[in-house]
Amino acid sequence: MAILPIVQYGHPTLRKMSADIGGDYDGLAKLIADMYETMYRTEGIGLAAPQIGRNIRLFVIDASPMAEDYPETAGFKRTFINAHITEFGPETIETSEGCLSLPGISEKVKRSKWIRIEYVDEEFNLHNEIIDGYPAVVVQHEYDHIEGKVFVDHISPLRKRLIKSKLVAVTKGTAGARYRVVLP
Repeated sequence: MAILPIVQYGHPTLRKMSADIGGDYDGLAKLIADMYETMYRTEGIGLAAPQIGRNIRLFVIDASPMAEDYPETAGFKRTFINAHITEFGPETIETSEGCLSLPGISEKVKRSKWIRIEYVDEEFNLHNEIIDGYPAVVVQHEYDHIEGKVFVDHISPLRKRLIKSKLVAVTKGTAGARYRVVLP
């Protein structure tokens, strides 16, 4: 398994809509294994393909490390391929979010408390399920990446101005990431 470099905020790959893939996508099993390994080594709980420079609808999540604070994340480990959120619940929850593509930045973000999502897993089995609570927050965060968005898109313009120097530091590679990065 390989540890892949993480694409940093400001890179155009993070702003592109990702494409669905087929079961014949070259090297898919290795790519998924490398994404999990990269996520674990960088101490993330999710990683989307655009964060490693690929604009495909693929992300991996293992939210188990959050189980002490959010018990519903215990055992929540999934691979999402060709994911499409088909419904957002009307209730919201606000949590602090960070991102491997924005090291050193953490902001409060409001997300839907539950979502309905359709996707296929690594075996290309179709899933249509409702995900609730903190796992829904994590899925929405990773889903944003395959839609060409990042979590700071959900904060107020004032907050964004207040963290501008941190965002600039990320784009210049001076934000202090402890892993290999790809700069814009």
